[in-house]
Amino acid sequence: MPAPDIRPLAPDPSTIDTLANLLIETVAAGGSVGFMHPVAPAKARAFARTALEAAARGERIVLGAFIEGALASTVTLLLALPENQPHRAEIAKMMTRPAFRGRGLARALLVEAERLAVAQGRTLLVLDTAQEDGAAGLYEKQGFVRAGAIPDFALKPQGGLTATLLYFKRLGDAES
Repeated sequence: MPAPDIRPLAPDPSTIDTLANLLIETVAAGGSVGFMHPVAPAKARAFARTALEAAARGERIVLGAFIEGALASTVTLLLALPENQPHRAEIAKMMTRPAFRGRGLARALLVEAERLAVAQGRTLLVLDTAQEDGAAGLYEKQGFVRAGAIPDFALKPQGGLTATLLYFKRLGDAES
């Protein structure tokens, strides 16, 4: 597989549709990203439009990993946090098309998100992931530290409750 082209996504109509389709596919495959299966196309497009418009305002960065021009994976770096938290950012909406999983795209996106967080002056990253079928192993391999678990935090996309695992990672020169 060729190396991914990783770049921020913009709120143009084609990208909105592509991101919406990735969301629908991710949730259908069991991805716990805040939506229940099936995701209506209009709901997915509204989410994608809102997320990408927030990125255009500098409130977040939505990164895409492209393979041969096709969007294969995304991650969001949330930057617009409360005023008492200017030192941190949050990783959200890690989504990889099932056909591209296990190829290092999510890792590459996390590395770039971390680089951008440091460039934005952030010293702490946080994230959460579903305990069942989540990406805990990926995050731990990337140096994220498990801070705890919240039982019955969310519904799985196709029903049933799952715990959520909370993670953090100090960046740059921040003390461990």
